[in-house]
Amino acid sequence: MSARILVALRMKAAPERVFDVFVGEIGAWWRPNPLFSFTPRSPGVLAFEGQGEGARLVERLASGKTFEIGRVRVWTRGERLVFGWRQAAFAPGMDTEVEVTFEAVGAETRVTVQHRGWETVPADHVARHGFPDQLFLLRHGQWWTGLLEGLAAHVR
Repeated sequence: MSARILVALRMKAAPERVFDVFVGEIGAWWRPNPLFSFTPRSPGVLAFEGQGEGARLVERLASGKTFEIGRVRVWTRGERLVFGWRQAAFAPGMDTEVEVTFEAVGAETRVTVQHRGWETVPADHVARHGFPDQLFLLRHGQWWTGLLEGLAAHVR
């Protein structure tokens, strides 16, 4: 069984516009959370380097170093974005994945985020902060909801 987070939010803009802001302006709307930082030196500034499959989601740290969070696996402008998601403390084989879909609903766009693969990260791993599975997924889902709210505000 897959351990995943699923959240969705409608935004007052066309899917292409929301997609472009998601990938092109992620450094402006993304809000770090100390519980879910990528490296011990976080927070940095997030950015997608490149476009299309193979592009990278990175965190640029104040030290000038760059940490690769994950590679883009699917890039369909205005429709779907899938990328890997790793924290620096993840061992090989610990691989989570984020899928974001952009669906037109009238004059709005429903943005849905699925963050899956958490079953690859052991319950006692530092990334889970000792939370039981259900509470960890709930807290992480609340954070994703807040991120989508930030995206919606930035799109406006």
